[in-house]
Amino acid sequence: MAAEHLSKSAPLDPGPTLYLVATPIGNLEDITLRALRILKGVELIACEDTRQTQKLLNHYGITTKTVSYHEHNEMTKAAELVVDLEGGARIALVTDAGMPGISDPGFRLITLAIRHGVPVVPIPGSSAFLAALVASGLPTDSFRFSGFLPSKRGERRTLLESLRDSTRTEAFYEAPHRLVETLEDIVEVLGPARRIVVAREITKIHEEFLRGKAGDILATLKSRGDVKGEITLLIAKPEESAQSAAPARVSVRDRVQQLISEEKLDEKAALKKVAKELGVSKSEAYRELQRSK
Repeated sequence: MAAEHLSKSAPLDPGPTLYLVATPIGNLEDITLRALRILKGVELIACEDTRQTQKLLNHYGITTKTVSYHEHNEMTKAAELVVDLEGGARIALVTDAGMPGISDPGFRLITLAIRHGVPVVPIPGSSAFLAALVASGLPTDSFRFSGFLPSKRGERRTLLESLRDSTRTEAFYEAPHRLVETLEDIVEVLGPARRIVVAREITKIHEEFLRGKAGDILATLKSRGDVKGEITLLIAKPEESAQSAAPARVSVRDRVQQLISEEKLDEKAALKKVAKELGVSKSEAYRELQRSK
């Protein structure tokens, strides 16, 4: 769409406004006419990466001035942008892809603008986890998006433990280089039969959905070697039959006490043995033990 066509649209809201503009997550056509009008009409576009945003602006012939706003300069830049807003500027906030503030910078600026009485207007559009969810084939009546999974294995497995009896579809983002390790954790913690969906490169040329049992998808990805691209991971709630058939897992605390009583071990030795039995680190077993006290 040429820039001159955009100028025929309605004018922007009068007065200072912070627009939260969703941008394409891959395919440049996935942007609304309203978003293009906003990006063309504001005085400034605050970008996570100006070089990435410039590709979109060049594609649509938009020449609005851009400024860098990312996680490393949020603290100072948010205050500067609010000063501009209070001076009457209209600013569009964008991230590299998707909706600002969703696992991306933006929260600090948004809350600061609200605190200073500046109107904040969302311009909806692409969102990777929503696109993946609706095409996953998993229930969408109740779901939870929790951003990126923890990078440390112990913390990640603790989180997965909390999903054992989840009653909703759980959605996460995951780094491609950690995906296989994460699926190994899912298989060990939630079982190889737990249904999952790995959505890769949503809206891009190599878009792919892997749907099925965690164990099967893990085997598929292991056979491929390196995993590349943007990843959304969805975990289904347990099947009712599997939920009722699954044996209850003995808690770390109960097993430690059992070993102390039956094998006359001290707590440290018992904890080490329990960690080995469960296939988790000693520190992870210790954290579970402390939570149960």
